[in-house]
Amino acid sequence: MQAFAALLDRLVLTPGRNDKLTLLSDYFAATPDPDRGYALGVLTGTLDLKSVKPAMLKELVLERMDPILFGYSYDYIGDLAETIALVWDQERRHQTHETTPRLSAVVQTMQTLGKSALRAELVSLLNRLAPSERFAFLKMVTGGLRIGVSARLAKQALARFSEKPVEEIESLWHGLKPPYEDLFAWLENRSVKPVLSTPAIFHSVMLSNPVMEGDLDGLDPADYAAEWKWDGIRVQLSSHSGVTRLYSRSGDDISAAFPDILSACHVEGVIDGELLVGGTLRSQSPTRSFSDLQQRLNRKTVTNKLLQDYPAFIRAYDLLFDGADDIRSHPFHERRHRLARLIEQLPEDRFDLSPLVDFSSFDQLDHLRKTPPDPVIEGIMLKRRDSPYQAGRAKGPWFKWKKQPLTVDAVLLYAQRGHGKRSSFYSDFTFGVWMQTANGEELVPVGKAYFGFTDEELKELDSYVRNNTVDRYGPVRAIRAEPDHGFVVEVAFEGLNRSTRHKSGVAMRFPRISRLRRDKQPSEADRLDTLVRLIT
Repeated sequence: MQAFAALLDRLVLTPGRNDKLTLLSDYFAATPDPDRGYALGVLTGTLDLKSVKPAMLKELVLERMDPILFGYSYDYIGDLAETIALVWDQERRHQTHETTPRLSAVVQTMQTLGKSALRAELVSLLNRLAPSERFAFLKMVTGGLRIGVSARLAKQALARFSEKPVEEIESLWHGLKPPYEDLFAWLENRSVKPVLSTPAIFHSVMLSNPVMEGDLDGLDPADYAAEWKWDGIRVQLSSHSGVTRLYSRSGDDISAAFPDILSACHVEGVIDGELLVGGTLRSQSPTRSFSDLQQRLNRKTVTNKLLQDYPAFIRAYDLLFDGADDIRSHPFHERRHRLARLIEQLPEDRFDLSPLVDFSSFDQLDHLRKTPPDPVIEGIMLKRRDSPYQAGRAKGPWFKWKKQPLTVDAVLLYAQRGHGKRSSFYSDFTFGVWMQTANGEELVPVGKAYFGFTDEELKELDSYVRNNTVDRYGPVRAIRAEPDHGFVVEVAFEGLNRSTRHKSGVAMRFPRISRLRRDKQPSEADRLDTLVRLIT
């Protein structure tokens, strides 16, 4: 645990991407199996570990500490794992006279532990671990690292450590499990490349860059194809040797939630596209909103009623493999031609082709971007006609040109501390707008946001929360919000849907605080009927 704890400590305090890569690659090179494989599983979220509820951890620490003192400590530190790691009785650890266990031993213990023995084992481990090791352990078992390391960054660190292409590592990723001993043996040239049990593997996706000021200057519109950017989720359908799998853009296997897609695919190849709900263009039925798609997402199984009420389909963008033929190095226009031919062989209610947009100038395309023909369109994709399909986010071949976000003026209602380097600041905000009720106008929550502001603005917001708290609900502070006293923010968001889960009846997509409206009184914030009209 010592080496893993030291790694987490340094990752938390290291903001630079390249520095994080160095820390990770050095750790993988210096740490033996199976510890490094379990660490890789923790960092990438692939380790199947018995989770521990925060309520149980609080119970354990309150058996050993005055609750008021713990409350003050938690409020000051802002992170439960860090608080418990620091306040746990040090004397108990010194009395155990035991060496610090290895990460692999801790993982294997937690994986085989029965429910009845969980509390006793947690106490034993926390007694044996030093504060930094406790912090790492608690982060691991609660499943909330938040240290600025993505699965992609971890794979890139493996590539740097081994000098193997990251694309090859990603092609193996979903066929292997922690502690990844076969993977590390190949990375260190001690063994041949692992053979996966399923041939329908995931391939790294090609990503686009947002259009920024001046990016299109000097480019020839004739060199680019344009297509609509649909508001679903990016997926990859991989079918080979009778095995078909559906993956998210990050490589998560979501096949179980979409058996209707898998059963309809009777051709071999790898299709890049958008997962949507409703009717395809070929069936001339309307495509439905992202909120409808959410009814199908993140499910291990789906009922017949869900399959019937929310029919899923793929709107295809690109083709990586045509049968067994790897065509990623071919130009986009050729891949597109093959894709169109392939889609014609598939059921029209489950597959269609994303249509191209005719344009002769970027000004004309900008106008089309602002006035799309379908509400499920969120912008334009620009792709060089001669571009190969290459993993990652290369600058130039592909651009995304999204619609301008919608904005609303809202009032801050609640705040909570952030995590990592923001754990000392109130940085996660719930905001609301005015709604007419039988008792007059009241503020009702319509969304949450934790980014969009600068570091200086964060300090200003944090100070306002501390000076204007009117109530507390655990780690959440209620902020004073009245017609003539409160903090107004401009909130930008990508879309709005009806929601039965919220009192307001609406839910925002990708909200973020775009501006602090110090010039406005809360009474001047927007009304709920303004948002409802946006849906209509």
